[in-house]
Parts: sequence; structure tokens; C-alpha cells
Amino acid sequence: MGWTGEDCVPAEVRAWMRRRTSRAADWPARALAEAKGDTTVSVVLPARDERETVGDIVRVIRGELAALVDEVVVIDSRSTDDTAAVAARAGARVHAQDDILPHLEPLGGKGEALWKSLAVTEGDILAFVDADIRNFRSELVTGLLGPLLSDPGVVYVKGCYDRPLGGAPTGGGRVTELVARPLINLHWPHLSGFVQPLAGEYAGRRAALERVPFITGYGVELGLLVDLAELAGLDALAQVDLGVREHSHQSTEALGAMAAQIMLAAWSRLERQGKIQAAHRPGSRLTQFRRGEHGHEAVVQDVSIAERPPMSTVRTPRPGRATGRP
Repeated sequence: MGWTGEDCVPAEVRAWMRRRTSRAADWPARALAEAKGDTTVSVVLPARDERETVGDIVRVIRGELAALVDEVVVIDSRSTDDTAAVAARAGARVHAQDDILPHLEPLGGKGEALWKSLAVTEGDILAFVDADIRNFRSELVTGLLGPLLSDPGVVYVKGCYDRPLGGAPTGGGRVTELVARPLINLHWPHLSGFVQPLAGEYAGRRAALERVPFITGYGVELGLLVDLAELAGLDALAQVDLGVREHSHQSTEALGAMAAQIMLAAWSRLERQGKIQAAHRPGSRLTQFRRGEHGHEAVVQDVSIAERPPMSTVRTPRPGRATGRP
């Protein structure tokens, strides 16, 4: 049996939601540009095989937010198509993921691209936007920037939105509802007010982002949320309702691998915070099944995650122009 209403939410979470939840419409671009002052803003798009959407996203940001956004940077994560060329033609500065900090052993995954973007961007504030969004609107960026540009006490902002699925207005975000939200409510209930804890659209102050580690796989969003809350406190985090987000949906099999990495990310944070003690590390192999000619066939994949240290601990040269593919 379920309950509805504010009274079912912990008091700390209710107070945070009232204070730190806003709407994209609350943050018009012109007002933010006036409030920006000397603060610099970078928008980062991690992209892998997103030629169909990345160009439109870059053009909207550059065309509508020129007075607000100082640079648009695409981190090309080993694309096999011409994502990098499409992004460059649209006006983004493009870096190949493996060309950044080449003295380090290259790792894979979305979190690796996000972490490496810290080494090749200049903004005081970084906004991260997924590159597979359809019908992109500039409000997806201005909403994220609003709390950061208006309140110096805010260090990190998560987007939240409705996610259409199969023609229905909602239903996306299956990994969030089946894996991430139960984990958060069980182990970090003070973070249970985040509507989309795994949202790919979020922004933060460089000073905070460079002080936390980045998980290299799909657990990066959960790791950042937990780590930044521990670093700065719940009241330094905010969320903004961005309306609707349309994007490509992955197969159930792919979502299973994503869910496994998020569970490993949660394990790592629980262990680090002393909330669990275990004699054995969790396994990192995921067995799934596909029907083949002779029945169900096992498919095994490695879902292990790695972690990059806080960028503040890694000595890097000052960002320059793109050294990756054009």
C-alpha cells in the first residue's frame, strides 16, 4: 500500500525541496546573462555515435545563449561515426576523449569523458548535457545555470523532467525507478527528494567538481550526487524542473548492464562511508540470456567500474584549443 502527500516525506527533505526546487521558467536567459558578471560558463556534451542530435544541440546553445555560455565543448567518446565532425561544424570545440591527459591509461565510459572535460574547459561553472536529446531547448541549460548564478551557496544543480516512453508521456527512467531510487531511499534518504537522481543534465561549480572523484561508468551520476552532498551538504544542492526530455531509449539488456554499474557505484560509496563491511568484493560479470537457434544462450559481459581521483589532485596544463579530432 502506498501513501501520498508531503507528510510522508521526511521533514528535512520537504524543507530542502521547498527551498531548492525551481522551474526552468524561473530563470530567463536575459536575466541570467545580466547576473553572470565575470563568471564563465562551459557547456559539455559527452558524445558517442550521436551524429543525429549533437549538431542541433550545439547550434541551439550557440545561437540562443551566446551571451551566457562562453564555450561549448564536445568530448567525443570513441565514436565510430562522424559525431566529432558534425559537432565541430555546428560550432563546438571538440576533443577526442583518449587524447586528453594522454599520459594516463585510457579508461572507458561516460564518467571518463566527463572527468576529462575538466582538464580542457575553462568555465567557473560547467553544465553537462547528454548529446542524444531530441527537440533540444535552450531552457535545458538556462534552468541548470539559474540557481548557480543567483546563489553562491549552491554548488550543484540536477535537472528533473518527464521522460516519454513508447508514445506515453511518462515511463522512461526505468533504471532510476527500479534501481537508483530504492538504493537512495534505503541508504541516503536525505537525497530522496531528487526527482531524477540519474539525470544526464546537471551543472556545478568547478571548485566543487574538481574536489570529488568521478566513476568512469554509468554510475557517475549517483557517485557525484552522493559525494557532492557529503562534500558540501544537502542545502548546497538544488534541482530544476526542465519540463520534458526526449531522447533515444536503450534496450532492456543494455539497461541491465547500466543497473549493474549503478549498484556497484552504490556499493563503493556505502563501503567508503563505512555503512557496509564485506569480506569479499562484489562480482563484476553480468550474465544475461538471449534466445538463439538452440534455446537460450548465455551472454556474459564485464560491468566493472573504475574511478578517477579528484581533478584537483591531477596536475594538468592550462586548457588550450582542441587537440582532438576536428
